[in-house]
Amino acid sequence: MSLLKQLFLAICVFLVVAFSGSFIVSLETSRSQLTDQLRAHAQDAATALGLTLTANIDDPAMVELMVTSIFDSGYYASIRVVNIKDHKVMVERTSDPDDDDGAPAWFARLVDLRPEQGAALIMRGWEQAAQVQVASHPRFALGRLWDMALGSLAWLSGCALLSAIFGGWLLRRQLRPLDDMTRQADAIAQREFRLLDNIPHTPELRRVVLAMNQMVGKLKQLFAEQAARSDRLQEEAFQDSLTGLANRRLLDARLTQALLVTEHNGPGYMLTLRLDDLAGINQRLGGQHTDGLIRAVGDLLRELMSSPHRQQWLPARNRGGEFSLLMPGITAQDVEQLAADLSQRVATLFPTGASDHQPVALIGITDYHPGQARDQIMRELDQALAMAQAQPQQPWAVSSDYLSSDYPYPPAYSAHDWRDWIDAALTEGRLLLYCQPVVACTAPGTVVHRKVLARLLDNTGEAIAAGRFLPWIQRLGWSTRLDRLMLEHTLVALQHQPQPLALSLSSSTLNDPLAMAAIIETLNAHPAQARWLTLEADERNLPVAATLQFLARGIIGSGYAFGLQHFGGLFSQIGNLSHLGLAYLKLDGSYIHAIDVQPDKRLFIDAVLRTTRSIDLPLIAEMVESAQEFEVLQELGVYGAMGRWIGVPVPL
Repeated sequence: MSLLKQLFLAICVFLVVAFSGSFIVSLETSRSQLTDQLRAHAQDAATALGLTLTANIDDPAMVELMVTSIFDSGYYASIRVVNIKDHKVMVERTSDPDDDDGAPAWFARLVDLRPEQGAALIMRGWEQAAQVQVASHPRFALGRLWDMALGSLAWLSGCALLSAIFGGWLLRRQLRPLDDMTRQADAIAQREFRLLDNIPHTPELRRVVLAMNQMVGKLKQLFAEQAARSDRLQEEAFQDSLTGLANRRLLDARLTQALLVTEHNGPGYMLTLRLDDLAGINQRLGGQHTDGLIRAVGDLLRELMSSPHRQQWLPARNRGGEFSLLMPGITAQDVEQLAADLSQRVATLFPTGASDHQPVALIGITDYHPGQARDQIMRELDQALAMAQAQPQQPWAVSSDYLSSDYPYPPAYSAHDWRDWIDAALTEGRLLLYCQPVVACTAPGTVVHRKVLARLLDNTGEAIAAGRFLPWIQRLGWSTRLDRLMLEHTLVALQHQPQPLALSLSSSTLNDPLAMAAIIETLNAHPAQARWLTLEADERNLPVAATLQFLARGIIGSGYAFGLQHFGGLFSQIGNLSHLGLAYLKLDGSYIHAIDVQPDKRLFIDAVLRTTRSIDLPLIAEMVESAQEFEVLQELGVYGAMGRWIGVPVPL
């Protein structure tokens, strides 16, 4: 029972006891007064009748007439005239005891108001002739006592009701800071740090609220410091200090991740841009101008990420004047057009006459596919750069083994074919659901949940993995269609086989208010599956903070959970993510790969863990590919892990 209810109940009990005691005392006092009045009434009547009968005591008719006259004029139970000598009753009048007095019988029994008697002597000269005995009837007193009790009860009940209402309102008003502190504590549990602006005037509550605000401020400061430390470690380990692009370490990790044979990985291209004669430019124009040139190239590569279907690309600076661009999901025609455009734009950055004997920038491009060796890609890039250097009229070249015999997924479709069969598959619902387990690091056999993956059936009935068709779906703008189809199939699967699942939503859906409204409406229509399903957003393509908060509240408000996957680039923004009520964070696999042999990654993840633990947010590692990586995650205390070493995708 809440404190407010306990205090309110105590006030009510006190009012009942106080008013009951007051009512009983008032009733008993009135009863005593009425008893005295009845006694005086009987005695006065007896005295008056005795004086009147003194002159007519020897006239029986007159005695009877006068007794009857007195009896009929008042409330008497009985009037008797008794002869003194022989104690015989000369005249007697009695009333009916059942006369209506207006009070119920139970009340009469309760107050027990009895007739009171009075007596007077009738003299004949100096001799006592008779005695008058009068008993007052209590019925009129009972009526008055009943009316008085009703009035007193009504007044006291009204006072008690008003006191209870006013007391309850006052208690609720005075205890409102406790409700605010409860919401503040709940917000802390939801990774949101709120300060109470409404400070109560009550000294005791004021001290408690100020102490709570101080504690929340300290937690917020500690959390911000941990997040800033994680951000600094990330910048030092994975970010180039001059351009702000990814460094060679992160590029290698992402390339290795892209070469893993997984559901979401598909073919793509890698581009290397090398600024030629950078040392000569540095000698002629100075280091400051050279740094500005390098930053300008970095900004140019960053601009390429503006298109929605290019948000998965990774621009990086390898060293000196060498840059790389990892481009999953791009076609051969698009990559050639991109190379030509990039070559022209980079050339405009160089000062006139910077290098007269050869191109000022060289671009080499090669393709890659899951399962390919990283060293082979590096050799192909070196060959492409050599080809570009040998042809000054076109300072870019493509070295491709796209049709080599070791490539397991040759391009069987043209762009038109991709569009037609994907449209037909989404329209007809030709979708197969697969799932990959996420296990607890402390108990490897315990499945936390299963990640839902999709495969589309093409016109021949072949199941196409997501890594091959997702780039085309993003290019065609059909990501929302795929999200809704996967959600519908997942909800149907949960109806037949309830189990914890996680389903990711694309950035197109998250940034489309109408699409998200339809998603939330679908979730509200299936409350029974809410406890089993978690919806995930990709940290690389999150909407603006206000929109993200609105979407998170809509999903959580429908009873479903909300999480982030591919986390790793927004450590400085983790404070803004803390109030979303996230179920977990899934750390991007590029920060997990080779963690057993790279101490800097281990140090970085340890800092991230301290930050997430301070807000009680579970951290799950993605793309765990070896037992050694899993052992390190166990030592660090990571909550969960997923990857092909943990378990390969299987049909749901």
